[in-house]
Amino acid sequence: MRTVVVGDHFIPAEYYVTALREVCGPEFGPVTTVEWAGDKKAQHTDQQRMEWDGPESVPAPREIIDAVAEAEVLALHFAPVPKAVLDAAPALKAVVVARAGLENVDRAAAEERGIEVFGVAGRNASAVAELAIGLMLSEARDIARADASIKAGGWRKEFPSPGQEIGSATVGLVGFGHVGRQLAGKLRGFGPRLLVHDPFVYDEELAEFGAERAELRDVFAASDFLSLQARVTPENERFIGAELLGLMKPTAYFLNVGRSRLLDYDALYRVLAEGRIAGAALDVYDEEPLPADSPWRTLDNVTLTPHYAGDTLDTNRTSARLVAERIASL
Repeated sequence: MRTVVVGDHFIPAEYYVTALREVCGPEFGPVTTVEWAGDKKAQHTDQQRMEWDGPESVPAPREIIDAVAEAEVLALHFAPVPKAVLDAAPALKAVVVARAGLENVDRAAAEERGIEVFGVAGRNASAVAELAIGLMLSEARDIARADASIKAGGWRKEFPSPGQEIGSATVGLVGFGHVGRQLAGKLRGFGPRLLVHDPFVYDEELAEFGAERAELRDVFAASDFLSLQARVTPENERFIGAELLGLMKPTAYFLNVGRSRLLDYDALYRVLAEGRIAGAALDVYDEEPLPADSPWRTLDNVTLTPHYAGDTLDTNRTSARLVAERIASL
């Protein structure tokens, strides 16, 4: 099966080649490799644009168009697959994307051609869950603020809110997919009460993690830590706003390691600026990178990370292997 794999600055092409040899055998192929042009920052910017506006919103990569003339399978991560790439590959049967989101593929054009488009789920769930726990600890125990103070020559011990221990807390999880389950499993060692809002999960699945089902309003009202890791759907875009945030305790912390479009960021900013909750931790934003004059940079009760929750060595190698397993099943 003639396969083209596209590497980027997150998952190099060699990862796919190694995984394909391990999963499909050394005789699989032929396999052609190509690297998506541009530096890591530019690739991430293009990926963010495609997440909002689709694969036609960025230039079709000439290096990929030139590589796919005989491809039957195209495997990649963030690189765009607009109609121009599909048109350059008359023999193409499948596109396999090394992530769950398929925003970088023109699925309508693929469907017209009978080209199957696959993603892989759960590839970075452990990494995202680990960062969520790190953000909980950093925000509730003021780790980043204390570090910044000491490095600036200070010895700060006064912070916006008193330290909160996870073990004595109620942790609310909005979304109980791959990330939510990884987070619940890892949190069990701390011993908090776990409340979950996810209408698509069974009670038996929650019981496996010692978690309780709760209505969305109740999760917001009861949680000391509220972690958002749901996927975006047409029904839940911006569904978390001033009303739900207003239900939170003044001692509570809000985390978003999911998607920015789930949240009304202006509403969250007002809640934090007015001190109506203890703090927040964010890994995703509507505009990335944050502008230099972003008001988010001025808040003392928020921990910010640069949308890197799933970017680990383990995640990237796992992603390539999941792609190889999907190709093997074709």
